[in-house]
Amino acid sequence: MLYHLLYPLADDFAVFNVLRYISFRFGAAMFTSLILAFAFGKPIINLLKRKQKTGQPIREDGPQRHIIEKAGTPTMGGVLILFSGLSGTLLWADLGNPYVWVVLGVLTGFGLIGFWDDYMKVTRRSHDGVSGKVRLVLEALIAGIAVWGISRIVTQSGGGDPALASSVALPFFKDLLIDLGPMYLVFGVLVIVGTSNAVNLTDGLDGLAIVPVMIAMASFGLIAYLVGRVDFTEYLQLPYAPGTGELAIFVGAILGAGLGFLWWNAPPAMIFMGDTGSLSLGAALGAIAVAVKHEIVLAIIGGLFVLEAVSVIVQVASFKLTGKRVFRMAPIHHHFEQKGWAEPTIVIRFWIIALVLAIIGLSTLKLR
Repeated sequence: MLYHLLYPLADDFAVFNVLRYISFRFGAAMFTSLILAFAFGKPIINLLKRKQKTGQPIREDGPQRHIIEKAGTPTMGGVLILFSGLSGTLLWADLGNPYVWVVLGVLTGFGLIGFWDDYMKVTRRSHDGVSGKVRLVLEALIAGIAVWGISRIVTQSGGGDPALASSVALPFFKDLLIDLGPMYLVFGVLVIVGTSNAVNLTDGLDGLAIVPVMIAMASFGLIAYLVGRVDFTEYLQLPYAPGTGELAIFVGAILGAGLGFLWWNAPPAMIFMGDTGSLSLGAALGAIAVAVKHEIVLAIIGGLFVLEAVSVIVQVASFKLTGKRVFRMAPIHHHFEQKGWAEPTIVIRFWIIALVLAIIGLSTLKLR
């Protein structure tokens, strides 16, 4: 909004020329969202406390210390992230860019699903929220529309390779694309829905999910900026996706909102993001990966989320097939908690893992 209001004045006031630069608007969006999260954090927490008498339901099969310390903490803190992130994006992004609207639509749609799920859990005072099948159908529907929209944008945009609309680029290889044809729609849906639910599984300890999400978001903000510029894509031998650079503004807004949320979510957390935040942030991350054609790299940069999801899959499969559990408790961060690791130890070590994986993922941009 501010971009459209102020940039036309650049002919008369040279200072507004800075709005041309994605780097400036990235910082502006980040700072705006951070201030909004600081300003509205406490009122939103107080409101949610009044509405949620018992707070988020805590797993009774977890460590007793975990149950005692976190009982009564309100959930749905993702509302704060969505409000701040959406505001920062709408104020500073080029709203004529279709990629921005696709990612905002995914963020909002999955946020509403998560909010509904959180609301059902809180009102029922149990872990039984929205039916898993219903939730997956709604998620797949939103993701399908997003992937279809991204494919349409790619085919209609000038300067890029129309083959990218249905192709997957492989890291470590120059100009190697695998055309999936109509199956790309299914692949894209799996990326978005899978990332969304993997982040949701990671959200189990104070600050555990939000920092890895910000690390992954920052990485893909850089990738979006690079693949949106023909000079960088030629130098790095990356697929050129014109227009995706504007997604860096969205990333900046989410980083600011995430930092503001972390202020309130730092141990001991005053609020949990809930499914409202984890589902929406994971889905937005997956949508950006689809837009910039780095879906495989997402599995590396977001490897921590993959690990959390795989630990649940392995645990469930093992128990059903053999009656035995591989981990003391799944997702895997609860396994270490059951082994006696202190919560801050688990959280910080997982942050380190997320950072290392992000560095490895970003290195694939040059190792081709």
